[in-house]
Amino acid sequence: MSGLEYPGVLYSNSPHAPSKRPVLQTPLIKENWEGGQLETRGKYGSLEKINSLLPRSKVGRSSPDLMNMDSEVELKNESISRSLFQKLQEEYEFDDKWLPLVDYLCTFGLKESHFTYIYERHMACFQISQASAEERLDFLLNAGVKSKDMKRILVRQPQILEYTLSNLKSHVDFLVGIGVPGTRIGQVISSAPSMFSYSVEQSLKPTVRYLIEEVGIEESDVGKVVQLSPQILVQKIDSAWKSRSLFLSKELSAPKDSIVKMVTKHPQLLHYSIEDGILPRINFLRSIGMRNSDILKVLTSLTQVLSLSLEGNLKPKYLYLVNDLKNNVQALTKYPMYLSLSLDQRIRPRHRFLVSLKKAPKGPFPLSSFVPTDERFCQRWAGTSLEKYHTFRQSLLLTGFAEKSGRKTLVSRR
Repeated sequence: MSGLEYPGVLYSNSPHAPSKRPVLQTPLIKENWEGGQLETRGKYGSLEKINSLLPRSKVGRSSPDLMNMDSEVELKNESISRSLFQKLQEEYEFDDKWLPLVDYLCTFGLKESHFTYIYERHMACFQISQASAEERLDFLLNAGVKSKDMKRILVRQPQILEYTLSNLKSHVDFLVGIGVPGTRIGQVISSAPSMFSYSVEQSLKPTVRYLIEEVGIEESDVGKVVQLSPQILVQKIDSAWKSRSLFLSKELSAPKDSIVKMVTKHPQLLHYSIEDGILPRINFLRSIGMRNSDILKVLTSLTQVLSLSLEGNLKPKYLYLVNDLKNNVQALTKYPMYLSLSLDQRIRPRHRFLVSLKKAPKGPFPLSSFVPTDERFCQRWAGTSLEKYHTFRQSLLLTGFAEKSGRKTLVSRR
């Protein structure tokens, strides 16, 4: 991932680093959240300003102090937040004035472990008032972020509480401008909340230009690409593209237009490891008899093959293809979609259902029967009701589950 994902935050990777009461260090960089511009400074500010960021000492503070404050503040989750906040004060230097914010964040399901995690990594976000936090999170909810996803966003990117409304709005406008539908904005934000820490003008727009001008993705497809893989906006895209395009061109003699099609259909390709992800799957397809030209056809048509597990997905489907369906590897070049379908939920049930009805064709089983919806399959291939097929499939799934459970029990007893 490129850029400064968490500007102004100092981390320690040492396993011996203290987990509680972190010492406030003088940061060398201060972030202008409005436009995402970095401003270098020799000092953070005066001693008084630094001390103002520190939580109030617990000396002289007692439970009655907290109770008195509670009487002045209207709490939304009083039964939860009161006891939780007292625990946080016992373990950490949580200031009394942080209670309204903690109470509000509890509405999204944050628990003690989440607050301590945030505190240890970005204590400054607790300086935000409850009203400001609510205003910003309400904006995200109105933009399409689901309430159930807010907890994950806050834990991954607590700085989001500090971003100004104009900063949040400029990023949402950017997503709309590149073609992301309004109904998918929330999903993109939830998948890549660190996007808000990148400047629209200096980082996000240049990334999009690179995708269009260097990678070769059509401008009209950029929105779709971002929907499929929001992380592409915060990834070091130049090195990812160059290394993978060079590998595919050398390994499979893939022309650029084929690689561009792969990235457009499955931009996650740019995240996959070459050595541990892409190459092992190419070698598997070679091991079952595919030539490079066949592999290229399969990957261009169904690039997500590169995301499928070898042992838990590709190998079992290939074995079922040759042993049960009596097909050969050439069938996969014509119907690569077979590899993306569920063996337990679609391939095996449809095959067994037609066999039980004595309607399975002689010779290689037609892979085209796995493509249509269940309703079309029943009408065209089985000639039965949808309910009858679903009953058969459910019975088959339960039988398979019982067999797997039996094998696990037997192994555990050994």
